[in-house]
Parts: sequence; C-alpha cells; structure tokens
Amino acid sequence: LPKLWELFHDFGMTTLELNPIRMREDRHGRLTPVACDFKCGFDRDDPRWARLGLPPHLFAADYSDFEQEINQLRTHQGQSDVYVINEKGTILAPTFGGGANSLVTEMLGDAAIISSDFGGNPPYAKMKEVARICFRHWLEQANVLFIIGGKSNNTDIYETLRAMADALREHFSEHGATPLYVVLGRGGPNLVRGMSALRDTCDSLGLPYRLFGFDSDISEVIQYARQADAWMRAGGRTGIAARIGASPRQTGTAHA
Repeated sequence: LPKLWELFHDFGMTTLELNPIRMREDRHGRLTPVACDFKCGFDRDDPRWARLGLPPHLFAADYSDFEQEINQLRTHQGQSDVYVINEKGTILAPTFGGGANSLVTEMLGDAAIISSDFGGNPPYAKMKEVARICFRHWLEQANVLFIIGGKSNNTDIYETLRAMADALREHFSEHGATPLYVVLGRGGPNLVRGMSALRDTCDSLGLPYRLFGFDSDISEVIQYARQADAWMRAGGRTGIAARIGASPRQTGTAHA
C-alpha cells in the first residue's frame, strides 16, 4: 500500500484502479499481490505526470459516435468503458471485467471490433441500452456476438443476459435479421437462468450458439469464438442467412 500511494502521489494521478489483483507466490513461499489490469487518470496541471514521458496522443479526446453514446450511460452502477479497436472487425465482444477484457483484446486481435468492460452489476435497463447501441452500430457486420467474462462475484448474470437477449430480439424486429453466431462464456449468480434466456432467444431467431459455463477455460472459449468467425467466413454466414431469410452481406474484413 505505501508503494501504491507513492505511485499515485509521485506522478500526479487523480484516480488509480487495479482490477483484478491476484496473488503470486515467490521462491520463498511468500504471496505478493500482482495487478493484472491497471487504469489511472492524471492531473494535467500537475507537472509530476510528465516524469513518465507519456506521448501526447494518449490524452487526445477523439471519440466516435458509438463511444460517445456508450459514455453517456456512465452511472454509479455498472461499467461502460468501451473503445473501438477495428471498425472493420468481425467479432463483437461485449466483455465483463478488466482482466477478461485484457485477454480477449489480445487474443482476438484485429478480428475484435471493440474493447469493452461492462461489468460492475449493471441494472437491466442500462445493460439493455448498452446492448442496443452496440447492436445498432456493429451487428450487421459481425460474424460472431461474443459475450465473455470471468466468474462474477456480484453481477446478476440473469439480468445482464436477459437484457442483451431482449435487445437482440428487438434489434431483429426493428432492423431485420442478420446472420450471426452467438458465443457465451460466463460464470456467476443466476448463470443457468441467464443462459436459458439467451438460449431461448437464439432458438426463436434461428441463430446458432454455444454456451460455456464457469468451469470452461476462458482462453479456450476465446479460441472457439475465433473458430466460429472463421467458419462464418468460410460459408457459414451464407447458410445462416438462407435459413433465417436474411442478406448474407458482409461489411467487415476477413482475418487470418
């Protein structure tokens, strides 16, 4: 904690978040906390932040329309951190948790459309609006809707998945069907009820899906999402489009 305070104070920070923190055993058997994800903000009027030699473009505030819409939903309950990685990507990955987001972003690479963290137990109404915005901007070009996160301690999985399922159903009703493969990897309270809500929606819309529980390795689930994306590009998208009566048009780019 003293070292953490020195980091915060000596470099002119206004906020500092470590999430998640895990324990690592050293060669003497002593456990040391390790920050697996780090976020901070700086007081630009405090000259101490310049000690880090950060490039000026990190402080640029050039947000897309999509990012601005999501940022307007910031509340005391639920995260709404999002960043567009590749506007021509083919995997739309609403992610829950900073640690999961780091791994998902790294493993999906250019196939990922966004980097996001929507954890923090968002209420139904907020999660539905977040999903609605994501779907309106990116669902038409996506091959895979990849809902992914670790095992939650406090997020009600049923509320978040029910909200996303309802937003997906309403999007199809309002904008028409689009070929899509749905992949879920999640754990936490009311997981089975949440999976059931998402499953029922996918069945009613005629979409293929695969649901992974808390006992699945998250890296293997990410690899499955990549394989689903490759299958869609290899003809699966056209087949699903014919089955649900949608256009197979693909606006995203292919990735190796």
